[in-house]
Amino acid sequence: MKKDIHPDYHKVVFQDSSTGYKFISGSTATSEETIKWEDGNDYPLIRVEISSDSHPFYTGKQKFTQADGAVDRFNKKYGLSN
Repeated sequence: MKKDIHPDYHKVVFQDSSTGYKFISGSTATSEETIKWEDGNDYPLIRVEISSDSHPFYTGKQKFTQADGAVDRFNKKYGLSN
């Protein structure tokens, strides 16, 4: 393997923005934001939009919390009612 051409591989905490679920994994991603993990060490924190905790494929159900609000706003804006 050539030296000094590979990115630094380290532990990173990923946090699902919608559910707050956190998990630690190895990654080359980095962040200025850090978080203290259960082992007492600080790790870079990467916020993700979706994870296995919130993805419909893994949860078996769809969450429409944002979509419902968008539909209501659309109906309110254009005067449509049920």
